[in-house]
Parts: sequence; C-alpha cells; structure tokens
Amino acid sequence: MKFLVFEGLDGSGKSSLMRALEGELARRGVAFQRTREPGGTPLGDEIRNMILRTEGPSPLPRTELLLYEASRAQHVEQVIRPALAKGTWVLCDRFTASSVAFQGGGRDISEKDVMSLNDFATGGLKPDLTILLDLSVEESRSRRQGRGAANGESEDRIESEADSFHEKVRQSFLKQARAEASSWLVLNAQETPEVLFQQLLKALAEKNILK
Repeated sequence: MKFLVFEGLDGSGKSSLMRALEGELARRGVAFQRTREPGGTPLGDEIRNMILRTEGPSPLPRTELLLYEASRAQHVEQVIRPALAKGTWVLCDRFTASSVAFQGGGRDISEKDVMSLNDFATGGLKPDLTILLDLSVEESRSRRQGRGAANGESEDRIESEADSFHEKVRQSFLKQARAEASSWLVLNAQETPEVLFQQLLKALAEKNILK
C-alpha cells in the first residue's frame, strides 16, 4: 500500500490528476481509497464547512489551524490508517503540507508550531510521496473564476483571499518541496492533463512506487 498526497493552489488540477491515477490503479487491480482534507469523515466535513464558509465571523489564524488539525486527527485515525492497514492505497487531496503552506506561509504562523501540531494530529504519519501541482497565482485565480462561472458557485473563504496570500502559499509549497526533494514531486500545472499524468506515472515507476 502507498499513501500519496496531492497539493497545490486551487485550480491546479489536483482532482483531474487524482482521477487519472484512480483509473490506472483500477486497471491494474490495485485497491485504493480517495479522500480529502479538510474533511474525509462526517465530523471532518462539519469542520470543513466551519472553516470555508463565507458567512459569519472568520476564525482567527490560530483557531483556523487548530480546526484543520482537529479534522486531520479524526481523518487519520478513522480513514487513512485503517485503509493503509488493509493494504489499500490512499490518495489524499491535501494533507499536512497544506497547513504549513496556508497557515504557516499564508497566515504567518510559525512553521515550527504548524509542523509540531501536524505531527501531533497525525501521530507522525507521513506520505510516501507528495505531488505538488505548481501553478501561478494569476492562473489559479483565472481557473477558479472560470470554474465558478461554469457551475454557479462562489469562492470559499480561503479561495477569496488576496493574491498576496496565495503567493505566500505557493512559495511555501515550493520551499517544502525543495527541503524534502526525495519525497516530493513537483509538476508544472500549466501542462495538459495527459502530459501531467504521464509525468506522474514515470515518476512513480522511477521511485518504485508503481511499476
């Protein structure tokens, strides 16, 4: 079993790449479970709504971080660890790196504090590989707006933050990828979905994750 995490700015194509990999795993007869953060459990989904809703008072940065970590602790114990224990691959849309990027980078909370809480919430669980779909802030905004216009949905509280916030988030992701290069894969999200998928498969083979 393997634990793969997909990270990046909103609109970077995480969901599309995850679906493509799901299809490949299904073709090969590999059992997998797809999940996401925040959320992944009934309690986690309630916390997700609290964090992302645009109406009502916004949580303070530390409150926001603690809500994410509460959702994560529930998620790891109820979903991720049980799946891995059964030999099932886990594909997760966002994990601990997002807290370092959004709350550490974006909200200017100490990265050391964020990482400490990450370790507490996960019990030290680490992904086998974190796939970062790197995208410019401008392109991320353009894709989000296009998606919103197509489906009639408005941006959530995090998505509606200023470009300066999202740039700090992006740079934090890239910093993390440089610091842990052996367990990260950085892909240019401007590439077509087909190219990204082939690049992912090549990397998984080279890392002996999926041959």
